[in-house]
Amino acid sequence: MAPGTGSATFRSGGEAYDFFMGRYAAPLAPAFADLAGVTEGQRALDVGCGTGMLTAELVGRLGVDNVAACDPAPAQLAAARARCPGVDVRQASAEDLPFEDDSVDVCLAQLVLHFVPDPERGVAEMARVTVPGGRVAVCVWDALGGMEMLRLFWQAGNDVDAAAPEELRTMRFGHPDELAALLRGAGLVDVVEETVAVEARYEDVDELWSSLRLGVGPAGAYLAALPGEQQEALRTAYLERLGPREGSFTLGALARAAVATVP
Repeated sequence: MAPGTGSATFRSGGEAYDFFMGRYAAPLAPAFADLAGVTEGQRALDVGCGTGMLTAELVGRLGVDNVAACDPAPAQLAAARARCPGVDVRQASAEDLPFEDDSVDVCLAQLVLHFVPDPERGVAEMARVTVPGGRVAVCVWDALGGMEMLRLFWQAGNDVDAAAPEELRTMRFGHPDELAALLRGAGLVDVVEETVAVEARYEDVDELWSSLRLGVGPAGAYLAALPGEQQEALRTAYLERLGPREGSFTLGALARAAVATVP
């Protein structure tokens, strides 16, 4: 669901995405499911499921027969199906969900809406497939520096290239109340917006830099387009921003999440 520069994320294979972003998405999934109130006996839909990190969490809570998922990208769908065998995984965009009205109790979109061309329609579709009294839950990365790995990358990018973009600053829905306003605008009620903190572990700085070199997402696409000399300059600036790291280490990330009830 990624227009423009963000489309690199979804053209990349599932393994590349997992190596780059999956280490953050995996710990986010249970916290996000908790916030959405996912409990036994419900039916759930994972919109923009990607490689199936959240889908797998939902299956663990609800069982394979009570979870469905969708994504527009074939490579991501293949990874999700491999991770979650037996789940009803369909190729579809958030704006045109191939599911019946009132067919799930909770509908979730993890790290998706900022890539959706028409997010208002996407949220309306999520509400349509959710039963009255059910929940719609959405989350994106915080735009105020909450994603340490990307914040440092773009700061280093601007150290060596004044024309480097600022992904987090321009990310949609990553500022306070933006997600909540989107859900309220769709007519949903009892809207709550919170932040969710997670950490990702890297074996060393080489693993961190290798994840960025995969070409995944706006950061990866920007790095891949640089000449070799500029890539090395950016790496040096990035490691300076990162500071001394011996052996394995963690980086933090903060997501903004909003949950609402379908009236």
